[in-house]
Amino acid sequence: MQADNDIDTLIDLNGSIVQQEHGYWVEIHAWRVDSTVLIPHGVRYALTLHEKSGKRVMGYDNAHAVKPTGRFKHAGQVLPYDHKHRHISDKGVSYEFKDAYQLLRDFFADVDQILKETAK
Repeated sequence: MQADNDIDTLIDLNGSIVQQEHGYWVEIHAWRVDSTVLIPHGVRYALTLHEKSGKRVMGYDNAHAVKPTGRFKHAGQVLPYDHKHRHISDKGVSYEFKDAYQLLRDFFADVDQILKETAK
Protein backbone atom coordinates (compact mmCIF):
# COMPACT_ATOMS: atom_id res chain seq x y z
CA MET A 1 0.00 0.00 0.00
CA GLN A 2 1.37 3.41 -1.04
CA ALA A 3 0.57 5.20 2.24
CA ASP A 4 2.49 2.57 4.23
CA ASN A 5 5.51 2.96 1.92
CA ASP A 6 5.36 6.73 2.43
CA ILE A 7 5.29 6.34 6.20
CA ASP A 8 8.04 3.68 6.12
CA THR A 9 10.28 6.05 4.16
CA LEU A 10 9.69 8.83 6.69
CA ILE A 11 10.34 6.47 9.62
CA ASP A 12 13.56 5.26 7.95
CA LEU A 13 14.79 8.88 8.10
CA ASN A 14 14.30 9.05 11.88
CA GLY A 15 17.37 10.53 13.55
CA SER A 16 18.80 11.88 10.28
CA ILE A 17 20.76 15.10 10.24
CA VAL A 18 21.33 16.60 6.80
CA GLN A 19 23.87 19.39 6.38
CA GLN A 20 22.73 22.37 4.30
CA GLU A 21 24.37 25.50 2.91
CA HIS A 22 25.67 28.36 5.10
CA GLY A 23 26.08 26.14 8.19
CA TYR A 24 22.38 25.24 8.41
CA TRP A 25 21.18 21.69 8.97
CA VAL A 26 17.97 19.67 8.89
CA GLU A 27 16.98 17.22 11.60
CA ILE A 28 14.29 14.56 11.06
CA HIS A 29 12.44 12.58 13.71
CA ALA A 30 9.52 10.24 12.95
CA TRP A 31 8.00 7.21 14.63
CA ARG A 32 4.81 5.18 14.46
CA VAL A 33 1.99 5.73 16.93
CA ASP A 34 -1.53 4.38 17.13
CA SER A 35 -3.87 6.14 14.72
CA THR A 36 -6.25 8.49 16.51
CA VAL A 37 -8.66 11.24 15.55
CA LEU A 38 -5.83 13.72 16.14
CA ILE A 39 -3.14 11.70 14.35
CA PRO A 40 -5.04 9.61 11.77
CA HIS A 41 -1.95 8.77 9.70
CA GLY A 42 -0.31 6.99 12.68
CA VAL A 43 3.02 8.79 12.69
CA ARG A 44 4.50 11.45 14.98
CA TYR A 45 7.11 13.64 13.34
CA ALA A 46 9.32 16.68 13.77
CA LEU A 47 11.23 18.03 10.77
CA THR A 48 13.32 21.07 11.66
CA LEU A 49 15.77 23.46 10.05
CA HIS A 50 18.48 24.88 12.32
CA GLU A 51 20.92 27.73 11.87
CA LYS A 52 24.63 27.53 12.65
CA SER A 53 24.11 28.39 16.35
CA GLY A 54 21.67 25.48 16.71
CA LYS A 55 18.52 27.61 16.97
CA ARG A 56 15.48 26.18 15.17
CA VAL A 57 14.57 28.42 12.25
CA MET A 58 11.60 26.53 10.81
CA GLY A 59 9.85 23.23 11.38
CA TYR A 60 6.95 20.90 10.66
CA ASP A 61 5.57 18.71 13.44
CA ASN A 62 2.52 17.24 15.12
CA ALA A 63 3.68 17.34 18.74
CA HIS A 64 0.89 19.65 19.90
CA ALA A 65 -2.35 21.19 18.74
CA VAL A 66 -2.29 24.58 17.06
CA LYS A 67 -4.50 26.96 18.95
CA PRO A 68 -6.80 28.85 16.61
CA THR A 69 -6.71 32.61 16.53
CA GLY A 70 -9.56 35.00 16.13
CA ARG A 71 -12.93 35.58 17.67
CA PHE A 72 -14.29 32.01 17.66
CA LYS A 73 -11.19 30.19 18.78
CA HIS A 74 -12.93 27.60 20.97
CA ALA A 75 -16.03 26.74 18.95
CA GLY A 76 -15.86 23.02 19.77
CA GLN A 77 -13.65 22.08 16.84
CA VAL A 78 -10.91 19.47 16.95
CA LEU A 79 -7.61 21.34 17.02
CA PRO A 80 -5.19 20.31 14.27
CA TYR A 81 -1.96 18.62 15.29
CA ASP A 82 -0.18 18.72 11.92
CA HIS A 83 1.35 22.18 11.61
CA LYS A 84 4.42 24.17 10.68
CA HIS A 85 6.40 26.90 12.35
CA ARG A 86 7.35 29.36 9.61
CA HIS A 87 10.01 31.19 11.61
CA ILE A 88 11.67 31.22 15.03
CA SER A 89 8.84 32.91 16.95
CA ASP A 90 5.90 31.39 15.01
CA LYS A 91 3.56 29.41 17.33
CA GLY A 92 2.43 27.31 14.37
CA VAL A 93 -0.10 27.29 11.56
CA SER A 94 -2.10 24.30 10.39
CA TYR A 95 -0.54 22.00 7.82
CA GLU A 96 -2.67 19.58 5.81
CA PHE A 97 -0.92 16.21 5.98
CA LYS A 98 -1.67 14.33 2.73
CA ASP A 99 1.09 11.73 2.87
CA ALA A 100 4.67 11.42 4.06
CA TYR A 101 6.19 12.08 0.63
CA GLN A 102 4.24 15.35 0.32
CA LEU A 103 5.33 16.30 3.86
CA LEU A 104 8.98 15.84 2.87
CA ARG A 105 8.50 17.75 -0.41
CA ASP A 106 6.79 20.67 1.34
CA PHE A 107 9.35 20.78 4.14
CA PHE A 108 12.37 20.74 1.82
CA ALA A 109 10.75 23.35 -0.46
CA ASP A 110 10.52 25.65 2.57
CA VAL A 111 14.13 24.80 3.51
CA ASP A 112 15.27 25.71 -0.02
CA GLN A 113 13.33 29.00 0.12
CA ILE A 114 14.84 29.98 3.47
CA LEU A 115 18.36 29.13 2.32
CA LYS A 116 17.80 31.12 -0.88
CA GLU A 117 16.67 34.14 1.18
CA THR A 118 19.66 33.70 3.51
CA ALA A 119 22.09 33.82 0.59
CA LYS A 120 20.91 37.31 -0.44
